[in-house]
Amino acid sequence: MNHGFIKVASAIPAVKVADCRFNVQQIESLIAQSEGKGVEVIVFPELSLTGYSCQDLFRGQMLLDEAETSILQLLDFTRKLDIITIVGLPIAVGGVLLNCAVVIQKGLILGIVPKTYLPNYNEFYEKRWFASARDINPSQFRFAGNVITISSEPQLFRTCDGMTFGIEICEDVWAPTPPSNQLTLSGADVIFNLSASNELIGKHDYLVSLLSQQSARTICGYVYSGCGYGESTQDVVYGGNALVFENGKLIVQSDRFSFSQQLLISQIDIEKLRTERRNNTTFVNAQKGAVSRVIDAKPVTPRDFEFLRDVNPHPFIPTGNDMEKNCQEIFNIQIAGLAKRLNHTGSRHVVIGISGGLDSTLALLVCVKTFDKLHIPRTGIIGVTMPGFGTTDRTHVNAVSLMDSLGVSSREINISDAVRQHFSDIGQDAENHDVTYENSQARERTQILMDLSNKLGGLVIGTGDLSELALGWATYNGDHMSMYGINVGVPKTLIKYLVNYVAENGIDDKSRVTLLDIIQTPISPELIPADEEGNIKQKTEDLVGPYELHDFFLYYFLRYGFRPSKIYFLAKKAFDGTHKEVGIYSDEIIKKWLTTFFRRFFNQQFKRSCLPDGPKVGSVSLSPRGDWRMPTDASSALWLAECNDL
Repeated sequence: MNHGFIKVASAIPAVKVADCRFNVQQIESLIAQSEGKGVEVIVFPELSLTGYSCQDLFRGQMLLDEAETSILQLLDFTRKLDIITIVGLPIAVGGVLLNCAVVIQKGLILGIVPKTYLPNYNEFYEKRWFASARDINPSQFRFAGNVITISSEPQLFRTCDGMTFGIEICEDVWAPTPPSNQLTLSGADVIFNLSASNELIGKHDYLVSLLSQQSARTICGYVYSGCGYGESTQDVVYGGNALVFENGKLIVQSDRFSFSQQLLISQIDIEKLRTERRNNTTFVNAQKGAVSRVIDAKPVTPRDFEFLRDVNPHPFIPTGNDMEKNCQEIFNIQIAGLAKRLNHTGSRHVVIGISGGLDSTLALLVCVKTFDKLHIPRTGIIGVTMPGFGTTDRTHVNAVSLMDSLGVSSREINISDAVRQHFSDIGQDAENHDVTYENSQARERTQILMDLSNKLGGLVIGTGDLSELALGWATYNGDHMSMYGINVGVPKTLIKYLVNYVAENGIDDKSRVTLLDIIQTPISPELIPADEEGNIKQKTEDLVGPYELHDFFLYYFLRYGFRPSKIYFLAKKAFDGTHKEVGIYSDEIIKKWLTTFFRRFFNQQFKRSCLPDGPKVGSVSLSPRGDWRMPTDASSALWLAECNDL
């Protein structure tokens, strides 16, 4: 389980109804392929040894004997294999016939799990042939040369590397209280489902939604294998669904209606799931009293780790068709937060510093949308541009142009003379462009905004974003402070998408042109004088590193608590050049900025400990009243030591 990842497989073999000899050969072939690829657990469809659609043939002893013989063949085939195999077949126990999943490893039956919920409606008639797990008394019986204990008691299986899994069979997950509820609360990291769900119009989408919700509700991995081509089409058709979920997210799926067998191999991050559970106090409380019998698997031979999963280099950014929907949702959250604050204070004015950069642009757009929704004239928005020693013509023109085209009130207050006076007061050499030189400008701007808001009875709207808070890239009691921080929950990599969303959706032409140029402007605090050509000289990403790397580090550290070595491992995969429009970074560069991230994250906590209010918009935030509470003087030694050892 390298870095917490376990390799699983969902297999859909070719099948002939009631031909166990053919079926076991197909199953063996897929087991062999999976073993060769390092799969730890493989699951096959419901009643995969016989075929699901045997109907009254299940009543005959011939089919049951052949199924048991096939298990004997599988036991012999797997005798020297590490892989754990889960197959489905009918098993007679005394006077009842059960629809079962058999768990096999190294020539042994680890356990047998009978189906609990038997569908007996519409096209299903399972109660005609099978009994439920709830109908049996605990007992021992002999099957395929093994003495097996079978009961309705929940069972868990634990691999030698500590991954725990449970099993449910098809209809079980459709029940109001699926067995996976109990299994996951008892400790199952992954649920394997052997299924024979037929295809109907709209049913597939419902199935995916159902499995996604169950995986999310129980914070587990969910591996599903459904019957496919070869099952009887007398009355229904089986499409062959192989699906793998991780905490509600569909990781990979098969091609439906394929006429060939399929082997779907993926990896589930067990460490991430366990972190999510520990952080979810509702799950922690719900698991009290949940107990299942645990069966240990056999030791396996260590293998070289091969990473199969794709890693999204921009985890904060919505993908595909979700982009527009999520951008609107983020704006709605920001608008609702600001609207409530305005109504609560009774204020009809906001004051905001406009720099011509991305952050202040987003904050201004939120203010405009909020005022429009509250039917307050936009003139109540006072945008203030405050040129200083490092302000360039490009950002200044964009700031003034945007305020003008949006119809907000604008003011320009040059801070140069005030800052020079301050330098004189404190004895600062104006030619020494050190941290005092920079921070004096930031604090002067904040003082202007605060005092102007007092004069107008307005609120100072903060523009700093989530990424800057993580790195501490803000002047303490300068741009670090406001009366409402509208962007505190939005990472830097997402801001340009939000601004672009506005530019492309319902904005006037002049504003659109300005917004698109702002998106292309290098990120800079503009506290150092421009170069000889008047271009921005102080570029933030040259100083602290690429924001797409830092946002990646932030997401996995804050969201899942991953240690530096795992974040480094994932980053190498995410930024190796396989994703278009994403930076390519060497291992040395990733290590350099990862070390910078952890050093700054710990050193700059004092700024986050006294943040102003602001809305959480995504899965993580750094508010000291919300997601993140950390001692200001916590030691970074362990994290930096691991960074140095990478």
